Amino acid sequence: MPRYDIPDDLGTAFSVAAALARGVGEKRLRGVDLDRPFRGIRALRSGTDANGADSLTPWERRLAAIEKSVREYALRMPEHEFFSHQTAALLWRAPLPPRHVDSLRSDGGDRELLHVSVLAPHRLPRGAGVRGHEARPQTSRVVTHPGTGLRLASPATTRAMLGGVLRHPYDLIAVGDHMIRVPRMPGGFAKALPPPLAVPAQLEAALFSGRRVGKPALRDALPRLRTGSSSRPESWMRVTVVDGGLPEPEIDVDVYAPDGRFIGCVDGAYAARKIALEYEGDHHRTDPATWNRDIQKHDDLVAHGWRVIRVTREMLFVHPEVLLRRVADAIRDRS
Repeated sequence: MPRYDIPDDLGTAFSVAAALARGVGEKRLRGVDLDRPFRGIRALRSGTDANGADSLTPWERRLAAIEKSVREYALRMPEHEFFSHQTAALLWRAPLPPRHVDSLRSDGGDRELLHVSVLAPHRLPRGAGVRGHEARPQTSRVVTHPGTGLRLASPATTRAMLGGVLRHPYDLIAVGDHMIRVPRMPGGFAKALPPPLAVPAQLEAALFSGRRVGKPALRDALPRLRTGSSSRPESWMRVTVVDGGLPEPEIDVDVYAPDGRFIGCVDGAYAARKIALEYEGDHHRTDPATWNRDIQKHDDLVAHGWRVIRVTREMLFVHPEVLLRRVADAIRDRS
């Protein structure tokens, strides 16, 4: 839909005050081609600024919608407010369970629900599409996101805030794994990578800085965190196997052929027994390049004496007994 007389440099979302200052008339700001996501904010109607949206996965489209609402609300956000809880977790790309992402809808279901906090004694933010929280200065560290410039709870504070939100202990572990993950390139390939979002000591300090909802579960998860898990399913797979009474697998393991050729990186492994655990997510199936690489990697692993256990979503989240049986059988056969 055309923008008509709205200056291009206002962007796809802008405040009414900024538009009026640029000479846009009040009548124009009531145009049917503009949405009103928050009081005092106007945005191009959904779909007018799509750029390759058809190529996005459902998760990517959902995340893009949330980030769009975040950018719109940020235009009116006063300095004492910051994004928190599930909203901050998604901005840090933490692996929330799908049901928690789906819950980030306002009551009307037509807009995203943003979690916004203030430090006491400021008043809670109110309005459609916003859930306000009061945070205590001693328990909440506010930072600027390095990629977006948005104010939000630090990774360690965000993880601590989720103690009252995530009910399954494995999800608390998955979020913690994400926050302390040390990025690396498989196969030892040199490339400059960002540092981890947090270190274990920061997660511990955030947890014990004061009263927390869900503190016992957050505390119990701390010693179970690992720096190598790169996804929620990988974290769940590791702790599922351990809680099933089996040895803890190594994670994020590079495998090489006897001649030194890099075969690939496996999600989990009992390297001494040449047993690999590989989670098969939807992107492995729907992306042809990933699918072809996986086939080649698994063929190479088998050719060099490895046993590959391919773990499906159903095995992990619905019938973990199947996963445990297959891992136990493999360990017994290779002992």
